[in-house]
Amino acid sequence: MYTLLFGGRYTRKLMNEIRLKAHAKINLGLDVLRRREDGYHEVKMVMQSLSLHDEIRIRKSRRPGIRISCDHAGVPTDGRNLVYKAAALLMEEFSITEGVDLMIRKRIPMAAGMAGGSSDGAATLVGINQLFQLGLSQKELMERGVTLGADIPFCIMRGTALSEGIGEILTKLPGMPSCYIVVAKPPIDVSTKFVYTNLKLNELTDHPDIDGMVEALDRKDLEGITTRLANVLETVTLPAYPVITELKDIMKTEGAQGSLMTGSGSTVFGIFTDEAKAKHCAYKILSKCYTKECFVTTPYSPAQ
Repeated sequence: MYTLLFGGRYTRKLMNEIRLKAHAKINLGLDVLRRREDGYHEVKMVMQSLSLHDEIRIRKSRRPGIRISCDHAGVPTDGRNLVYKAAALLMEEFSITEGVDLMIRKRIPMAAGMAGGSSDGAATLVGINQLFQLGLSQKELMERGVTLGADIPFCIMRGTALSEGIGEILTKLPGMPSCYIVVAKPPIDVSTKFVYTNLKLNELTDHPDIDGMVEALDRKDLEGITTRLANVLETVTLPAYPVITELKDIMKTEGAQGSLMTGSGSTVFGIFTDEAKAKHCAYKILSKCYTKECFVTTPYSPAQ
């Protein structure tokens, strides 16, 4: 019945369409505690949404079925896509007989450790709920979302959160202090399976100070956050993919207070207090041809 920017405000009335922002995420800290008997890894992470986002447009159709289009040729538009799975999950549960047309405007790098697909799926759950007035709460959407992927509950919540379990146990945290974040995704795709298979938990001696990170967020202490940036998965990716180390080094040389790989890679981010330095860093990365996917963004909070 309307258009709503996910986490934003009502913008203009439409009869049968809704548009939502699907925000990227980074991990400010990522620790792996153990491998469970079911094969999943138990983690302890601090997750942060970014202003960088995809856009999802959902339009009702008299023609039954789910149809997806995207402005990026590499995105599947069939049942493999989490957008399709999210729409199907709610439409089947609530016996929705109308069809939907979904358009994805892609801006988050793919296969990057930034939860782009999960965020698109999360936005679709929110959009279908609103468009068809299903009345599900955020908690109820998150409970359904975790059946599609461990990152989806956070992508529904958004903002800053402590993530535990396999990523589905979330505790909302105070938002990051104001800063600028350079995000660079090198032209390599890192297999999450490869990273976790080669992670030697019994050999890890240094673990991220996640509790200290949470305390720094409580204090709005940006330096306390940046000095604690750590990701145990780098023990696998840095030796295997030297470009990740090169990007981290460039960001620090260009003035980043801290730099880290997010998720299982391959995206690297750097945190800056000075916008001009952040933009110059992005220019340097692009001009040296490390990647064509480099952005300057900011932390995102649902209150924005």
